[in-house]
Amino acid sequence: MPHNTITAWPARELSRAIHARRVGCVEVMEAFLAQAERLNPTFNALVSGVHREALLQQAVQRDQELSGGMSRGWMRGFPHAPKDVTSVAGLPTTQGSPIFKSHVPDSDSIVVERMRQAGAIFIGRTNVSEFALGSHTYNPVFGTTLNAFDKNLSAGGSSGGAAVALALRMVPLADGNDMMGSLRNPAGWNNVVGFRPSYGRVPVWPVKDLFLQQLACEGPMARTVGDAAALLATMAGHDTRVPFSIKEDPGPFRQSLDWEHKGARIGWLGDLDGYLATEAGLIDTCAAALKHFESIGCVVEPVRVDFPMAQLWRAWLVFRGLLSGNVLAPLQADASCRALMKAEALWEVEAARGYTAADVYEASVVRTAWYRTLGTLFERYDFLVLPSAQVFSFNAQQAWPQDIAGRAMDTYHRWMEVTIHGTLGGGPVLSVPGGFSANGLPIGLQILGRAQADLAVLRIGHAYEQASGFSAIRSPALT
Repeated sequence: MPHNTITAWPARELSRAIHARRVGCVEVMEAFLAQAERLNPTFNALVSGVHREALLQQAVQRDQELSGGMSRGWMRGFPHAPKDVTSVAGLPTTQGSPIFKSHVPDSDSIVVERMRQAGAIFIGRTNVSEFALGSHTYNPVFGTTLNAFDKNLSAGGSSGGAAVALALRMVPLADGNDMMGSLRNPAGWNNVVGFRPSYGRVPVWPVKDLFLQQLACEGPMARTVGDAAALLATMAGHDTRVPFSIKEDPGPFRQSLDWEHKGARIGWLGDLDGYLATEAGLIDTCAAALKHFESIGCVVEPVRVDFPMAQLWRAWLVFRGLLSGNVLAPLQADASCRALMKAEALWEVEAARGYTAADVYEASVVRTAWYRTLGTLFERYDFLVLPSAQVFSFNAQQAWPQDIAGRAMDTYHRWMEVTIHGTLGGGPVLSVPGGFSANGLPIGLQILGRAQADLAVLRIGHAYEQASGFSAIRSPALT
């Protein structure tokens, strides 16, 4: 079968083809490796690659097992590259930092463990921003990952390698983690899907702190919402090692997402009534995509949110400093490591030192008020929608946008403020393709739902995807 046919299949269709013996795991592996060999030298999405012969041997084993009636799971034979921040036994986990360039874990994280059990074959890692900080994937270990639609531009981050590998069909699925849009912005900038699940939906382990860390999560990326839901079903589910993980059967995520949405109420948040600085044309592009919700019977209304957004940003800085800064502090304290850390990482450590226990408490009070505000909004609307980023993709040589529409960005991540509202809400947020700029650059839409209403968000995202047709638009590199 032609390689371009195999790599073009949606993941669930690929799984059915493998299990029906219409295509073998060796053939699948060869197809995706050929795609990576052709495109990865230019776009730099995959790193720490495993030797080809070792991968083909694993694929042979999967074919032999299937011939013997053994099916490990729906991802049997899938070439997969976990994000380079999550532990994979036997593969380097560098976090994009020269400090960990030679670090090789001896055990899997929970999500990797579950994907391995489902039959995935790990071919390497997807590239990340250093320490997963910032929404632009570049680091001193592997270099810069380039946008799938324009190789001169940023891929977004920190799951930029995952998004580009998906968009260019080097892998059938991808995983990532998300604190400040790391699953959402790169998905939007590369015309794929990224899903930030509800807090506790996907258990995160190993971690040093199980109780304070409530902002970062792990989740799926895919070329379609249905494929993302199928991977979520593999990643999700309670684990006794993680006390706040949700005790709910993830099986429904594997089922059809078809659903009737006539009369569903969509609240359009836009740029939060001018509070968020946005690049010219971005709001218009996203607003034009709202007609696809209307085409499936939804009612779309603009929403003005009565909340002091400056206070929410301040709360975000406290939480971010508390969590990121303190994780990095031991490295910053070591002079040899400090010399190898980027300025933004050092900034996080210094910021953390300036916050008091009273600051943390006040930030939690503000977050609680924001959650209540969302609850009030969800009494009127079924879903809330806003852009996945405040700018279209920028030059890959630029570290981060210094200003947007004449408004200075006072931190390295202020230009991604649009993502904190979903994160601090604790509920599911789905990034779906939201259209293209006048220059052909993709942007995404974030769909926010009530806490633990992950399936409902996936269903509305699936219906929107079918109506818009944006997911079918391919990178020019594939033509």
